[in-house]
Amino acid sequence: MFEQVMEGLRVVEDGTYLDGTFGRGGHARGVLQRLGAGGRLLLMDKDPEAIAVAEREFRGDARVAIRRGSFGDLGAWDAVADGLDGVLLDLGVSSPQLDVAARGFSFGKDGPLDMRMDPDSGESAAQWLARADEREIADVLWTYGEERMSRRIARAIVARRATAPLTRTTELAELIASVVPRGRHDIHPATRSFQAIRIHVNRELDDLERGLAAAHDALRPGGRLAVISFHSLEDRIAKRFIAAHAKAPPGNRRLPEATGFVPSLRAIGDAGKASSDELAANPRARSAVLRVAEKLPAAEARP
Repeated sequence: MFEQVMEGLRVVEDGTYLDGTFGRGGHARGVLQRLGAGGRLLLMDKDPEAIAVAEREFRGDARVAIRRGSFGDLGAWDAVADGLDGVLLDLGVSSPQLDVAARGFSFGKDGPLDMRMDPDSGESAAQWLARADEREIADVLWTYGEERMSRRIARAIVARRATAPLTRTTELAELIASVVPRGRHDIHPATRSFQAIRIHVNRELDDLERGLAAAHDALRPGGRLAVISFHSLEDRIAKRFIAAHAKAPPGNRRLPEATGFVPSLRAIGDAGKASSDELAANPRARSAVLRVAEKLPAAEARP
């Protein structure tokens, strides 16, 4: 999907681009290779470990600026004020976060039940599970994980914490597995619940909605927005956002015809998926979906 992303961003040598999810820098390096001396690359990430990698690798490059924070706040960065020629958002949890047990993202590795992308901000998963009531827990598991056994899991969590707090990833994973029948043999019963808790703790969907709006406002005419999502909730938000700015809302024959809609985005191609070669190298890419849109010049946007 790397080449699809680069093609979607359509990097120009003297352009200004923002990578809102630096991770470990794969896409950032690709953009930099295509920038000339007059180009500019803005890097953001919530994760202090990702920011440390960015500073070690790119601190000496005058074209690069680095900011720790959520891409939802990209519009507040002074470096964005003059406009952007491209924005990349690679959503969800990164491979380094999943692979390090101490971050608490993986049910397959024992570690503290944290799950925060920014460990210096907000509640950890353990703290939230210790205080949330049964209904709130069930609602989060259903809304963000589409977990059909959400009520049963929430009930088990509340019953368990009455005797001992849940503080480790394996404790939570084993508790969920004890009350949820195993379905497909290759999917752990805790998969949906861990996803849901992570999304909630990190406010990921709220950040996405704010980030899309900020990116839209910051893009120059002809600038590109590229969004990589890894589950249906993220992709639905990205798809609807692009459609809402690209197409007039459907009419209602019982209401007066709406007038005055001016499109500000144009969807570029169909949703992209990882190739078979990419999947062989990185099985985690199997659910990745890429959507690209282009900011329309005001003159062309008007009908």
